[in-house]
Amino acid sequence: MFRTSTSALISLRISSRRLATHVSQSAPTTALGTRHDWSKKEIQDIYDSPLLDLIFRAAAVHRQYHDPKKIQLCTLMNIKTGGCSEDCSYCSQSSRYSTSTKASRLVEIEPVLEAARKAKANGSTRFCMGAAWRDLAGRKRGFEKILTMVSEVRGMGMEVCTTLGMLSPDQARQLKEAGLTAYNHNLDTSREFYPTVITTRSYDERLDTISAVRDAGISVCSGGILGLGESDADRVGLIYEVSSMPEHPESFPVNALVPIPGTPLENNEPIQYHTLLRTIATARVVLPSTIIRLAAGRQTLDEAKQAMCFMAGANAVFTGEQMLTTPCSPWDEDKTMMARWGLAGMRSFEQTNVARKEGSRLTASSEPVAESLSVSSAETQSAL
Repeated sequence: MFRTSTSALISLRISSRRLATHVSQSAPTTALGTRHDWSKKEIQDIYDSPLLDLIFRAAAVHRQYHDPKKIQLCTLMNIKTGGCSEDCSYCSQSSRYSTSTKASRLVEIEPVLEAARKAKANGSTRFCMGAAWRDLAGRKRGFEKILTMVSEVRGMGMEVCTTLGMLSPDQARQLKEAGLTAYNHNLDTSREFYPTVITTRSYDERLDTISAVRDAGISVCSGGILGLGESDADRVGLIYEVSSMPEHPESFPVNALVPIPGTPLENNEPIQYHTLLRTIATARVVLPSTIIRLAAGRQTLDEAKQAMCFMAGANAVFTGEQMLTTPCSPWDEDKTMMARWGLAGMRSFEQTNVARKEGSRLTASSEPVAESLSVSSAETQSAL
């Protein structure tokens, strides 16, 4: 009798562990909800929990809402460099600082399309374009050129993202009509710490642009930068702000500051790895359906550290030749790393919320969605 009871108890414990760590791949993620009423204390308690417990919790949430084997591969191109009137203290593109970044005019359409074609051929399924502007005021011809870029890249079957500074509702509408998938507009940090980093644009102005983007039916990409001199409470405050939005952002980029000579933050210490990991894991728990993008600074992490970030809930990266003004991990290196860890790239429009906002445009499109390339284990071994 004792042996039978013990065996049953062990069986029950094993079954419970399976329930906690293995989610049926057929479970519909659309049935899972998201909370918009997190308190700062709740988020702080999650952030402060023992790190391995936090990663385990985040990994379980990640498997409920996402395929843990899939990573979104994104490529970013700077289509208009430098000369920005803003005073973002981390940015080499500000005209207020003496840096190695030189101002340039908006790139012509064809080089952008060629870069997008190259990104697609290398497995990227989202192409992002950034212009160093405060806003689009007085840039009618430049904006028209960007609308053409968006339309042409979308015609390749890729997701398209831009970051162009502040937008009006009408500008957001025009971008949506051109085929824009997502718009990046980072909050950077908490509301409280923000004025020590930027003074030329208010926090509420950023939120206004995000509202205009969301109201236009464009997916919101909004995250922050770690290593600005902020506290743990500020990192919690950033996550709190995006968790309180009417819709959680489609993606949440987590950037580690790359200090650039000539900027006010040139001497900042690199963010500690455990802080990066803790921020990713907390964001995954609080923003369960959001894609969490391991962005600037990733090239400083070795493979094991990146793998732990993926375990904690990160499921997107920038890959290619360059970010806006900082280094990026190259495609071949990333695909080989992913193959070693059993990871594969997402298809375009694979995320449920992105596909929903595409609506009839996606179903009516004659262009096939971009398939992210992967490297087989055999190819990986031959490459080593």
